[in-house]
Amino acid sequence: MNIELSGARWFKSTYSQPTADCVEIAHLSVGAVGVRDSKDPTGPALVFSGEQWDRFLDSGIWRG
Repeated sequence: MNIELSGARWFKSTYSQPTADCVEIAHLSVGAVGVRDSKDPTGPALVFSGEQWDRFLDSGIWRG
């Protein structure tokens, strides 16, 4: 999947402290979701289809 990320609006989870490092996500075109490390905003990002992201959220793995 090759999606342009330069105009993405990234945000952290509401579970994260405002000054804490965390992962950030962005809702991208065609229903995709980008994920990146907030400590390295110009670094690499992972891109998931909407279906993949929904399965991840439904799995509950993200709760730790």
